Amino acid sequence: MALTVIHYEDLTWTEVAELPRDLPIVLPLGTGYDLQAVADALATDTFCILPPLPYGWQGSLIDVGEALLQRVIAGILSAPHDDGFTRLIVIHDGNEDLNMLGVHHLRVPRSSPPEPQLQVSPERVILISTGHVEQHGYHLPMNTDNVIIQAITEGIVKIIPDEAEMLPILPYGVSTHRSEFFGTFNMGGRVYEDFMLAIIKNLVARGADRFYLMSGHGGNCSFLVNIAKYAGERHVGIFAATTWLHTSGRIAVPIVQQYRQSKRGGMGHAGELETAYMLLLRPDLCHMERVVDEIEFISTDDYYMDWVEGGSLVANPPWSDDTATGSYGAGSVATVENGRRWLDVAIEEKIAHVREIHVQQNARFAKRRQRLG
Repeated sequence: MALTVIHYEDLTWTEVAELPRDLPIVLPLGTGYDLQAVADALATDTFCILPPLPYGWQGSLIDVGEALLQRVIAGILSAPHDDGFTRLIVIHDGNEDLNMLGVHHLRVPRSSPPEPQLQVSPERVILISTGHVEQHGYHLPMNTDNVIIQAITEGIVKIIPDEAEMLPILPYGVSTHRSEFFGTFNMGGRVYEDFMLAIIKNLVARGADRFYLMSGHGGNCSFLVNIAKYAGERHVGIFAATTWLHTSGRIAVPIVQQYRQSKRGGMGHAGELETAYMLLLRPDLCHMERVVDEIEFISTDDYYMDWVEGGSLVANPPWSDDTATGSYGAGSVATVENGRRWLDVAIEEKIAHVREIHVQQNARFAKRRQRLG
């Protein structure tokens, strides 16, 4: 029979919920595998493949070691395990022992050459971007955050290649609400922090001294603040910075507010803004006939949900208090035109941040040299 490979990240959460629980769920460490060879080794003609882990493993851009890699994989695959999937497989071509409770590894030769090495330079800001695999209502795919942050990150490097370089997008992050809607992943906050700090440590050892930690997923942001703080404490000669999501600062917010069609609450999650981005970037994965707008949340002056979360209160109540579909917003009013408008201004805003990081680090170097005489 013909080989059928289901790409998990292209599905909606309701489609993931319909998958057979004995379907093999495969996590690749990197790319370049012969998928027919994978199917033959699994003795199946159908399996579901997850987004590849782009680094952290032997032979990748950055090797974090077997012990931490085991924790990362266990964190990633804890979600499908908890959702009842019984065949969880890691494929790789290294020597790591990745057999863990409920997880099996499979060594498969790569059919394409290894990825190129990162050219670390202190003259460039290294962009470390993370998305996530999580539910986005009935109408958007699980990989929405990854698609958006990849487009923004690639846009930065295309425009200012001499000022910034990027790691491949890390497609897994943190979702503390993962159990409420089927299929959402959660690496775990502590594992995510340790993994990112190991990546930064490796890059610092190779000469990097300025970093911009970016996210396409709100659940990562508080942990990225911790990572930036820990990194600055452990590596006093670097400048590592982060911010809340994207399209959310002084440059982008006025454009978002000028052209949005929804009222406050229309952009919280899988709403107008993310839907507009996806209509531009991956219209083939948008199911606009399934859109359900949900904007009537429990809102107060100092706690409410929109793209830029409002108020001075920070909390984490159950999402199911406010949404039945997983959507916080009004996806139905999204347009391709706004998607283009907001992508352009998001890239512009991030370029301004990159240049500010350069100014900060260069000025601090100069001040230290002056102080030391």
